[in-house]
Amino acid sequence: MTIKSLGNPFSAKTDLRHGADCGCDTCLSGHGHDKDHIEATQMSSEDMLDRAIESAVVRSVFGQNDISRRSFMGMMGGGTMAAALASVFPMDKAKAAILDDLGAPEKTDLNIGFVPITCATPIIMAQPMGFYERYGLNAQVIKTAGWAVARDKSLSGEYDASHMLTPMPLAMSLGAGSVATPYIMPAVENINGQAIVLSNEHLDKRDPKQWKGFTFGVPFEYSMHNFLLRYYVAEFGLDPDVDIQIRVVPPPEMVANLRAGNLDGYLSPDPFNQRAVWEGIGFLHTLTKDIWEGHPCCAFAAPLSFAQELPNTYGALLKSIIDATQFASKAENRKEISAAIAPTNYLNQPVPVIEQVLTGTYADGLGEVKQVPDRIDFDPFPWHSMGVWILTQMKRWGYIEGDVDYSKVAEEVYLAADCKKVMNDLGYEAPDITYKSHTIMGKTFDPAEPEAYVSSFAIGKG
Repeated sequence: MTIKSLGNPFSAKTDLRHGADCGCDTCLSGHGHDKDHIEATQMSSEDMLDRAIESAVVRSVFGQNDISRRSFMGMMGGGTMAAALASVFPMDKAKAAILDDLGAPEKTDLNIGFVPITCATPIIMAQPMGFYERYGLNAQVIKTAGWAVARDKSLSGEYDASHMLTPMPLAMSLGAGSVATPYIMPAVENINGQAIVLSNEHLDKRDPKQWKGFTFGVPFEYSMHNFLLRYYVAEFGLDPDVDIQIRVVPPPEMVANLRAGNLDGYLSPDPFNQRAVWEGIGFLHTLTKDIWEGHPCCAFAAPLSFAQELPNTYGALLKSIIDATQFASKAENRKEISAAIAPTNYLNQPVPVIEQVLTGTYADGLGEVKQVPDRIDFDPFPWHSMGVWILTQMKRWGYIEGDVDYSKVAEEVYLAADCKKVMNDLGYEAPDITYKSHTIMGKTFDPAEPEAYVSSFAIGKG
């Protein structure tokens, strides 16, 4: 699906019912709303909290005297009023106090979808290891066959929240591949953790320039797997839409398709890369960390409405997942986690296969045992610059078209402020910035120049 023009992707779905007391400057000054104003006030949950606090402070000053309040606003103007409030009232402290004072979850019984891969480790382990219970939730994690199913069950409300690929909430918010629905991604689950696997039939074809005519599997169109594979082969001069075939294959079906000869290789989540080696049918060509060190892959995502309608539940769930993610980031916990997520209702994989992935001590299928402790790692912070990179690749390969406000979309979907707040509350360090440059196959990506980046590639559609 193509998107011809991107204004605010939330404007069609977010329902803000304005009135004299909604808290926005226009309402407080007594003026009506036009279409531009309504679109301009489709805001993030953080913005809504700001407005709610401002409105409460104004009411506390003027009581129920709407005429005096509106007259004062009319004389001062909205911007001046906000500045005046900030000078005498600690808005930031008020916001922090409200967030810290969230009550018990409005809803404790939750359904959370996951696709059975090691990238989902924090969401999965949080059930058997008690992280959901720690924050007052009775969350059931539900095994899901693939990403299209996870997306559809989330959109239908069958899942309260879901394990998703980091490009998915961006695509869903923009209406790329599905009906446009505002989604939020307040936490990444894993970084690194993928690999390109080739069939043992291609042991003599280690140079990607030899891959013309190959068929590769990826787990979903809107996935880091798809975008990293495309990036990788294009750097070797292959057009991924012309010189190779890329098929969407659910992760649990990757190994069977490789064995049957339906795929020459795949860029897949683990443990299915390691499972190909375990079964003697494939080898690890390269880890994705060697394409982009520290790249994001999977994440915790939910509809924006979930956070708006159930703020306490949202906060408790975010704490559960960030706490589990931080626990998984410690190497000394990886073997315990491997045993916890191996059973049939979770990954349904041999513990030694999972351990090879999580500990980074693994056989590569070429006769060597590798020691790569950060083959997969876990870091919850959703960098806005990573979201911008993903959007540039969606633009590069024709998944979206037209003008894209990269930073705006990334910031509305990747809720870095929420993640930082929870990380700090739990005693973990979080970055003070949300943008940084990234290096992919030796080339620097500057998130401040996304269009120039898209145009810099010789191969692409954008």
